[in-house]
Amino acid sequence: MSQPEALTFGDKLGAVFDRSGHLCVGIDPHAWILDQWGLEDSAEGAREFGLRVVEAAWNRAGIVKPQVSFFERHGSAGYAALERVITEARAAGILVIADAKRGDIGSTQQAYGEAWLRPGSPLESDAVTLSPYLGLGSLQSSLELAEAAGKGVFVLAATSNPEAAGLQTARVAETERTVAASMLAGVAQWNGSRKDQSERRFGSVGVVLGATLELAKFGININEEPVGPAVPVLAPGFGHQGAEVSETRRLFGALTPGVIVSESRGLLSAGRDGIADAIARRAEEVEAKRG
Repeated sequence: MSQPEALTFGDKLGAVFDRSGHLCVGIDPHAWILDQWGLEDSAEGAREFGLRVVEAAWNRAGIVKPQVSFFERHGSAGYAALERVITEARAAGILVIADAKRGDIGSTQQAYGEAWLRPGSPLESDAVTLSPYLGLGSLQSSLELAEAAGKGVFVLAATSNPEAAGLQTARVAETERTVAASMLAGVAQWNGSRKDQSERRFGSVGVVLGATLELAKFGININEEPVGPAVPVLAPGFGHQGAEVSETRRLFGALTPGVIVSESRGLLSAGRDGIADAIARRAEEVEAKRG
């Protein structure tokens, strides 16, 4: 008897979209949010905050995104807090995207991949954000590990910080594409080249595209249908930063099926007593308005 085919991250993401929708809840324990929630700005406060957000997201949203830096600033205790938050979220059936933005070369990049994607790692997540500044090819070991382990990767492509525009809109000599468009094209090509991907709904490698951007200015043709499975798009910028969910189709065009509506501050500012209702309302709104 043949063994059932292992689920890819793209498969898992599609199932979450169908079951819980496209909302991703950021877990960002800023000092001011911890204070607002009546928690100390410490590793213990960050742990308590993260666990409460996970509890609030359960059965309301299917994806959470811990911002690693806000735990990392508390040192080893902060990492222990993050490990607990990730473990509890995954045990609850919530997909975890670790927003770590790692990127390096050779064995160093391989170690980053093992930290966040290796099954059994203390920081094991369902996906991780990676920076391709040293070239998309430098991330290959992490992409291969993700594929083998049924994990996902989100590659930074077009980010909303103003300092990024000059670099991300620069043209790559070999292709005349912008850097941002090159990242998207490279990711789509990777997904399309994987075994049995032509029949899959979503690839397992995605991109980060800021929802507050006009992507055409970054050289990205949003009307171009990707070859192969849809590219997952982690799209920060909704809510507090100003992007409207009702504008998703206009902003992302053919990429819309894979868009993950990422929101942090707009939900977290509801406070410890209001966060669950805020997530429930926003999840319903996202599905009603995203197009």
